[in-house]
Amino acid sequence: MQLLAQENLEGMIVAKDGNQTIPLIGANVFWLNSQKGTITNEEGKFSLPYLGPKERIIISYIGFKSDTLSIKENRFLIHFLDETNIESLNEVTLTQRQKAIQKSYFKAQNIINVNTAELLKAACCNLSESFETNPSIDVNFSDALTGTKQIRMLGLTSPYLLITEENVPMVRGASQAYGLTFTPGTWIESIQITKGAGSVANGFESIAGQINTEIKKPFSDIPLFFNLFTSANGRREGNLQGNWKINNKWSSGLFFHGNLRTQEIDGNGDTFLDVPISQQTNILNRWQYIDAEKGWVGFATIRLMQDEKQLGALGFNLQEVTNQNLWGSEINSNRIDASLKIGYVFPELPYQSFGFQSAFSNHIQDSFYGFRIYDIDHESLYTNLLFNSIIGNTNNKFKLGINFSYDSYSEIVDTFYFNRIDRSLGSFFEYSYDSLENFSFVAGIRIDIHNHLGTFLTPRLNLRYSPKENTIIRFSVGSGRKAANIFAENQSLFGTNRQINIYKNGGSIYSLNPEKAWNYGASIRQIFNLFGRGGDITADYYITNFIDQVVVDWEKEGQISFYNLEGVSRANSFQLSIDYNPLKAINLRFAYKNYDVQTTYNSGLSQRPLQPQNRFFANLAWESVRNVKLGQWRWDLTYHALGKQRLVNTQRDIVGSYASAYGLWNTQLTRAFTGSFELYAGVENLGDYKQLNPIIGSEDPFGINFDTAQIYAPIFGRMLYAGLRWNL
Repeated sequence: MQLLAQENLEGMIVAKDGNQTIPLIGANVFWLNSQKGTITNEEGKFSLPYLGPKERIIISYIGFKSDTLSIKENRFLIHFLDETNIESLNEVTLTQRQKAIQKSYFKAQNIINVNTAELLKAACCNLSESFETNPSIDVNFSDALTGTKQIRMLGLTSPYLLITEENVPMVRGASQAYGLTFTPGTWIESIQITKGAGSVANGFESIAGQINTEIKKPFSDIPLFFNLFTSANGRREGNLQGNWKINNKWSSGLFFHGNLRTQEIDGNGDTFLDVPISQQTNILNRWQYIDAEKGWVGFATIRLMQDEKQLGALGFNLQEVTNQNLWGSEINSNRIDASLKIGYVFPELPYQSFGFQSAFSNHIQDSFYGFRIYDIDHESLYTNLLFNSIIGNTNNKFKLGINFSYDSYSEIVDTFYFNRIDRSLGSFFEYSYDSLENFSFVAGIRIDIHNHLGTFLTPRLNLRYSPKENTIIRFSVGSGRKAANIFAENQSLFGTNRQINIYKNGGSIYSLNPEKAWNYGASIRQIFNLFGRGGDITADYYITNFIDQVVVDWEKEGQISFYNLEGVSRANSFQLSIDYNPLKAINLRFAYKNYDVQTTYNSGLSQRPLQPQNRFFANLAWESVRNVKLGQWRWDLTYHALGKQRLVNTQRDIVGSYASAYGLWNTQLTRAFTGSFELYAGVENLGDYKQLNPIIGSEDPFGINFDTAQIYAPIFGRMLYAGLRWNL
């Protein structure tokens, strides 16, 4: 009898919103003629005691039709609610749809969920361009040649983030510089951003946080989608996505993506291309299997990608690379990804499950920059086996598992060869407690045996306390480690003629020690009601202290040096953000960020170069009520203000100089004619702000002073774009 008392009914309440499936947060789930009930969390999931096969549950949510269900068997339940009459409840429905960015309420970790509605607010051609309207991620250009955008979080660059695809490590190693551009925006179902210490189940490499992307699922995605995009800087893009339900268990999806830029643009007159001539072909095929009765679910995915970039001087001909009068570059990347995921939920014990993940990738990049060469071949294998269950009742959950990773690197840097193999075997245990009221925590520890990093422990702890219903306080602490791939992570150095120095310290990777850091964080969120409209204010403060770090030193003109940290290296990040809906059709989002990011260089302790100490963000979003044909207007206006940035000593910038503060405006207008067809047009960098003289020594590209990496503002100015989306 005690076992029966501990059995819980678990499930998920969702709804259809146009093309996508969205979780319903705060839906009521309770047993008929009983006081036993609960509400769904931010993933739409619920858990409540199972009363037996003769009882019925009632599911209700404002703006949707209530349902009464007979639960004859205790199996995991996925239930879709239907909207009530659209004309009579337009306002309620609109409020739900505006939650394009959802902050975690129930979870102990500080997680922000971004769905496709948010991704459609900007010219989101790929993952690197998916964060323009998100205040948690900072977006910068990495150099004056490739047009590639680099992301930062908590004041640290992307190598210090764990970037995963469906919780499998994705952007790492050889793909670190350009990997964010290899995932088209239309393929993305949602993005989860975790600040600070994340779960030990995802590995030891996360230092500042994690960004996880979910790719659209064949079972729940629309049958056919078509997208076209064009911009004034010469970019053309097309996406075609199809999904087929073969039977009630098998579904398959096939995604095609292609982009092309052939136009030579030199808006600043320095004789160098502002954006590269490029083309990319990307194909993904995935299969999904679901057997809800027996508790099995599985995914098998394969992806092929080819990306080519030509950059450098106007008129450069790839067939004449020996012509010293013109500086040119080519970057060719070929990548294959394959993954298999299998999950099993025990039919009689829905709180207990097994999971297996495996992924293989091979990334080959051949590139030259003037007379410099950088080639890398990275082969990777990742496997993860995990088990989830409870201790006594569903308030006490645990997960444990074991994973293995293998990475083979082969690099050519000018005339030097660097080859290595990384092998890691790790095991983890994570315990979570949730009072279902005001307190929860997740504590985890993992042990890893790495052939280069050694044997080490990774502890992490996340706490959540809610003293009042609308107040959420979080604390986190955890460590992280990584092997620094100094060339793959800093490919902008090849767009310079700087001399490369590696100060060897006897380490096993480039003769340098691995990196290790501790991250501490605190967050408080207050949900409020002002003039009858809802909003929230959140304050975050995170500290990252490096115990060991590979310092990337640009301080000395004409040189770039890599050496182990001797002294202090820290990144302190403060963010204050406000979200508010002053009207039913309008959402306002503001954020102020302050960064204290300092590192001890050979020349002394200094603020990290090209890192604004202050940033301000504002976003205004408006959308009209959908008409009978589901047509509507949507408009977004985003403002980024960046404070002054320290510049290193170069021919252009003297010691102690700073780049001026500036602001950028982006806007987009979308017209949905029906629920399946819409046109959009927008402008990035509306004020046409550009960095003057972005390429140092452009008049002598083979001289020692040539440097394209000192970028603090956009290279090209105002950019207009337009496109269409069509669900066939």
